[in-house]
Amino acid sequence: MSEQPPVFDARFAGQLETLMRWRRDVRHFDRRPVPEGEMEALLAQAALAPSVGNAQPWRFVRIRSEARRAALAAHVDAQSAEAARRYDPERRALYGTLKLHGLREAPDVLAVFCDEAPLAGHGLGAATMAETRRYSCVMAIHGLWLAARARGIGLGWVSIIDPPEVARLLDVPADWALIALLCLGFPAETGTVPELERRGWQARESLTDRLFER
Repeated sequence: MSEQPPVFDARFAGQLETLMRWRRDVRHFDRRPVPEGEMEALLAQAALAPSVGNAQPWRFVRIRSEARRAALAAHVDAQSAEAARRYDPERRALYGTLKLHGLREAPDVLAVFCDEAPLAGHGLGAATMAETRRYSCVMAIHGLWLAARARGIGLGWVSIIDPPEVARLLDVPADWALIALLCLGFPAETGTVPELERRGWQARESLTDRLFER
């Protein structure tokens, strides 16, 4: 039976655009804990994401262990130092001024994995494009990001990592693939301009340079 859809008016559309503009990759967190009820609500909203075959392949791992959190932070620091060597001296100096993760400060750390062999979904859609399972997990992360920002909570995506090593540190099943390591908490500073743009790493470029027609 068809349900009556809600009406999303112009005001809501404007608020949605504002939400997207204020969704920033947060690195600086204050120490206030995120209420447990808020975290539960955020994860429930993330799980509303679309997924190939309705497989819901996302697997959320909350990092409760301080020892594991410290190991993750040390791993990212080592990976970041290695990444810095790839740049010329001028770019390397700028790289060194960037804060690239909040693993030590953020009140919550969440790893998102994709179950590469879920029973749910019966393989629909993924038989020809297996990577769509991972895309489904990315959609869940994006939903989580927007839901968090709407509640005044920031999210930072830590990508300077070695996925197999993170999977080993977190002791997850072998057929889970790491999609993201996320920091969540109340941001210490806010704004609509990405931090990397403010610090001169990379400005936002025109959409016209990234739009093609055939």
